[in-house]
Formats: sequence, C-alpha cells, structure tokens
Amino acid sequence: LLLAAALQAIAFAPAAAATALDAYLDGLGSLRTEFTQVVVDARGQQLESGEGTLLVHRPGRFRWEYTPQGAGPQLLVADGVNLWFYDRDLQQATVKPAATALGATPVMLLSGTTAELSASFTVSDAGSHDGLSWVQVTPRSSSADFSSAELGFRGTQLMQLVIHDRLNQTDTLNFRHSVRGARVADSELRFTPPAGVDVIGTPVGRP
Repeated sequence: LLLAAALQAIAFAPAAAATALDAYLDGLGSLRTEFTQVVVDARGQQLESGEGTLLVHRPGRFRWEYTPQGAGPQLLVADGVNLWFYDRDLQQATVKPAATALGATPVMLLSGTTAELSASFTVSDAGSHDGLSWVQVTPRSSSADFSSAELGFRGTQLMQLVIHDRLNQTDTLNFRHSVRGARVADSELRFTPPAGVDVIGTPVGRP
C-alpha cells in the first residue's frame, strides 16, 4: 500500500518548492488520473509492478484501484469518514477510521487540507532533472509509513512520485492522462463490501 502510503505532503517550503506545490494545488478540487507503479528493493531489484487509476475529491476523499502483475485488483477508498481496503483475491475488506489511518501517509498529498499537510510534513526544493522540477517531502513523525518522497512536476502537472519506505524499498509512480476538475460521482467514493466478503473492523459511520 505504498501509494496509500503515497500522496500526503504539502508544507511551507523554500520559494521554488512552494511555487511548484502551490501551483499544483491551487484550485484543485478533484482529479482523475492513471498511473503505473514499480517497487524495487535496496539493491534495485524489482519486487512488483502494476498499474491503476486514482480519483480524488478534496478534501479527504479518494478512490485508488491498483492491479499488480500476476495478482488480482486491489481497491482503497476514503469516503471522508472511513478508509476501506478491499483485496479481491483474499475476498477480504479492512476498514479503519480515516482520521487515524491517513494521518501519516502520502496519500494525503492530493486529498488533505493545507493545515493537515503542513502539520505533518516538511518540504524542500530538490532541483530539476529528467525534465521535471522536483520537491522532497519528509514526514515530521518518525512513525510515518515512509521515510521520504520526491515529487516531480512539469509545469502545474504532477508527473512522478518516488517514495522511500522504512525497509529501504522504493516505489515509483508515473502519472498519465490526468484530468483536473474531473466530474466525480458520489458513488465512486463509497464502498459497500460485496456479499460473502470477510470484513475486518467496524465502520464509524457515513459522511
């Protein structure tokens, strides 16, 4: 779940970093995008790859669907109150209160409020390379799911997210076909466990 340990990160920063991040978030109410994902270990050996889609409606709601190669699809939904994770291969759904489950994860990069982001992360300008302007994100808490991340922007578009976890694994996400201000149906940001699925945890209510 590195992507759901992949997107919470906007704090006050040096001018170049703040400009890239502020420009990206300015007016961002919703987003629909596709992504590819590759995970490598500390030696650079590939552990996993796959692709998926991400739908965000700020603040606090998103839908992340991901299919690793050779495995069934996985679904992560934040409905504003609960965070659901559904693994179709295991026929199992896990639910936690979103307020506690998302507090130290980079998924809040796109869905969190400015106050939440600045309280949880520091940001620094990481220069330019590979045709992108980069920003480095570091969690303020040592208990966060990841140790650092880099975000690559082309103009006002987020093109790449590189996440380093505490096991020295690196998760690289490349975004494509991004649509800002995308139309979002309320049903896309809710989850109801299918019949016969084991549910771990108890939902705290509906938004």
